Amino acid sequence: MKLLNAFSLSMVSPPCSIHVTAVEDPQTVIAGRPVESFVGHADTARIFSRILGIPVEARRESVRLESGERALIGQYVGPRLPEGTTELPEGAKIVWMMVEIMRH
Repeated sequence: MKLLNAFSLSMVSPPCSIHVTAVEDPQTVIAGRPVESFVGHADTARIFSRILGIPVEARRESVRLESGERALIGQYVGPRLPEGTTELPEGAKIVWMMVEIMRH
């Protein structure tokens, strides 16, 4: 499963449908599955590691999602992260979502 910190339409090839669902417990979603990180920022990767309980590599590469593929996305919401942080600042949160790509 791919782990992302953002989603962009450049990650898919049309025509396709994109199904997005909220994820309440991201640890359950990744349990026992290999996780390939495409988290683009080191500070965000450190926070994801702490939340998910697994090592999350910072990896700034383009990603493509293919038909039938699902990706777990942790969308950071809050003020700019202080350099080197491993904790969410006050008032910040991660909103977890599952994105699934379906071709027509």
